[in-house]
Amino acid sequence: MSDGQIVVSGLTKHYKRVRAVDNLSFTVQPGRVTGFLGPNGAGKTTTLRMILNLVRPTAGTATIGGQRYADLRNPIRHVGAVLEASSAHKGRTGRNHLRIICMSAGIPLARADEVLEIVGLTPAAKRKFKGYSLGMRQRLGIAAALIGDPHVLILDEPANGLDPEGIRWMRGLLKSLADAGRTILVSSHLLSEMEILADEVVIIAAGQLVRQGTVGDVVDSMAHAGRVRVRTPQPEELTKALTVDGTTVTTNGDGALLVTGVDAPAVGAAAFKAGVELHELVAERPDLEDVFLELTKGKAAIR
Repeated sequence: MSDGQIVVSGLTKHYKRVRAVDNLSFTVQPGRVTGFLGPNGAGKTTTLRMILNLVRPTAGTATIGGQRYADLRNPIRHVGAVLEASSAHKGRTGRNHLRIICMSAGIPLARADEVLEIVGLTPAAKRKFKGYSLGMRQRLGIAAALIGDPHVLILDEPANGLDPEGIRWMRGLLKSLADAGRTILVSSHLLSEMEILADEVVIIAAGQLVRQGTVGDVVDSMAHAGRVRVRTPQPEELTKALTVDGTTVTTNGDGALLVTGVDAPAVGAAAFKAGVELHELVAERPDLEDVFLELTKGKAAIR
């Protein structure tokens, strides 16, 4: 495998009455954490399964380092994936579960202890799987994905079941792997976490690409969706002064006015012209969640 770049080109999946993925194209670069975002039913998991050749596409291709996953020689050493919480024999310990994976892949058994240490499960290595919490199962799944020391890591909702400390741990792990030059593709509904974790985002809706770019560029592209927060002892007068096409004025429950459709200087100018006293005037930049909701608004997931 070459550099580990993931390339999705025209990927399409049709079921009998549903177009789950529709001519989807994007790239995932090495050395970065890429967030894969979309509403429920947008086609994220189907796309990941097609990348891993677990689902046959109707059309299009998906390659990892220039090859289909199915064509990789000893793929466990190139790609690690977690598409759901880890499953294992209930009576088997976490260490033995990983050792079996090592044996099946021709990897030294000592690697099981190494990855247990990486994911923070060494104290639970001898505990049986049936006693693992959901968060521990997530960590065990990531440990299994890391067994082959792969250059590419694909994770579907890996933060499910993790507490705040676990989410912070995962953020540090994925960032360190990306800093080491690995390719990290992560789907998640935790948009606030993705804004911190991801270098780039791929946003899809109804099986189609909506936007791809760095988090900063994607948020900045929707700067017009921001709003201005204003406090004034004359809210009625200011609202009247701001009644122009494309401008909306609402309240946020604590006495402030929220203005959309114009920027802060325009609000200040309107207030000055109307003789309205202002106590606060703040331009609020949209966050990733605001942008995501705006970009995917009205795009049905089931077709």
